[in-house]
Amino acid sequence: MGKQEWKPGNMLYPVPAVMLSCQREGEKPNIITVAWAGTICSDPVMLSVSIRKERYSHDIISETGEFVVNLTTEELCHATDYCGVRSGRDVDKFKEMHLTAEKASKIKAPLIGESPVNLECKVVDVKELGSHDMFIAQVVAVHVDEKYLDDKGRLDLGKANLITYSHGEYFGLGKKLGKFGYSVEKKNK
Repeated sequence: MGKQEWKPGNMLYPVPAVMLSCQREGEKPNIITVAWAGTICSDPVMLSVSIRKERYSHDIISETGEFVVNLTTEELCHATDYCGVRSGRDVDKFKEMHLTAEKASKIKAPLIGESPVNLECKVVDVKELGSHDMFIAQVVAVHVDEKYLDDKGRLDLGKANLITYSHGEYFGLGKKLGKFGYSVEKKNK
């Protein structure tokens, strides 16, 4: 058996499935599910999300310059999918999915209360790429649900049952295989 060559396509999978919350002043908050999100810098802490120009949230984020990245879990999988296939122009996604809009500390867009980790973000640049615009944002605050902290106060997201997205399907992360640097650690004998 060999390998087939396919036409160019986005095959970098799995990717995180996250829900972005955003809001214009005086309007209902909205949620969009995004699978094209990633870390781009650690100092200052920055990330990127790519959103199609025709999406309702694209305009909100373009106008307000802010959003919250809300990590998703197996428990939130149904809501994650729903918020990716329904438009906030037509429905109130917080209401329909029974999600809690919580006040953020540094921006006006709300956090999703049921998410284990919320990243408040301010847009610093937008790159027009074709079908999507990439919003480059600085993380200005992080909120962590205390139930995912261990007895030393460290975050243990393994307990959260985070999900990923791959070729139109959602997956749980599965079992831990190692930690950063484990391949070069000295073994105690």
